[in-house]
Amino acid sequence: MTKITTIGLDLAKRVFQVHGVDATGAVVLRKRLRREDVLVFFTQLPACRVGMEACSTAHHWARELQALGHEVRLMPPQDVKPYVTRNKNDAADAEAICEAVGRPSMRFVPVKTIEQQSVLALHRSRDLLVRQRTALANAIRAHLAEFGIIEAQGLHKLERLTQIIEDETDNRVPVEARDALSALVALVNELNTRIDAIEKRIRTWHTASKASRRLATIPGIGPIIASALTATVVDASAFANGRAFAAWLGLVPRQNSSGGKDRLGRVSKQGNGQLRRLLIIGAQAALQCSKSLRAHPWVAALLARKPRLVAAVALANKIARIAWAVMSKQEDFRGLAATPA
Repeated sequence: MTKITTIGLDLAKRVFQVHGVDATGAVVLRKRLRREDVLVFFTQLPACRVGMEACSTAHHWARELQALGHEVRLMPPQDVKPYVTRNKNDAADAEAICEAVGRPSMRFVPVKTIEQQSVLALHRSRDLLVRQRTALANAIRAHLAEFGIIEAQGLHKLERLTQIIEDETDNRVPVEARDALSALVALVNELNTRIDAIEKRIRTWHTASKASRRLATIPGIGPIIASALTATVVDASAFANGRAFAAWLGLVPRQNSSGGKDRLGRVSKQGNGQLRRLLIIGAQAALQCSKSLRAHPWVAALLARKPRLVAAVALANKIARIAWAVMSKQEDFRGLAATPA
């Protein structure tokens, strides 16, 4: 059989599709593999380039194949999709992956380590629990509103509603409703305990990571954001500059330019939604708590002409660019420039 130089591997839960070509691009292999046969197949195969979409389990398989001596390239699924011809199926997907991995302009995703994925598991678990807590808090508010009990927004205001639910002498809440709401309050308390435990683990990892501590020197970035950035961004040099990193996070305007006319819209919201949300929350906190930051000429001029949330998104963009510079140069943040950017 002609030597295989490039393979496109379409990942799945049970059945994997392999598409292999030689140095001239001629197809020499089309094969379906069951999950338990994947490593056996690649163990018998001479070292070659293997392309995969950066989807679920991709980093695990990338580490396994790299251990066998293969060169593994992960690609964003949206960049592979244009190479799928006509109808979509496993064979067409594997062929598209094989074609895309050889393109000189293709962008690749660095393979994450087990440690990085473990930290990201902490962050994603925390994010899920926080969303569940928010849903429960909204449910408690909505049910009590049916009895005319209203409280200001914010999780810290939930304590007063909890006291009303636990006060059996308060006749505004019927017995049946009190029993149901008590169960929701118990779930909120349990979630608070679990979230605190996860955040403690994240802070412990942050303290032990030099790269994460370096990011925390930037205003608007604390242990949560710093550890999430460190675990997500394997190699900051993969981005040409800070703007490319901010664009990857979806913090730059969406373009619809044509005929030499630049048309910029709202932020694209592409890329990693969790990091983008954390950076915007961090920027909002920095604007609220840091008087020196609000007094900076660039920030002050921005707040004077834009709504506060728009200013926070713009500041998150700048923070993302600074974070890229800190990760690339491996230096602590030295402060914002005195002149407007």
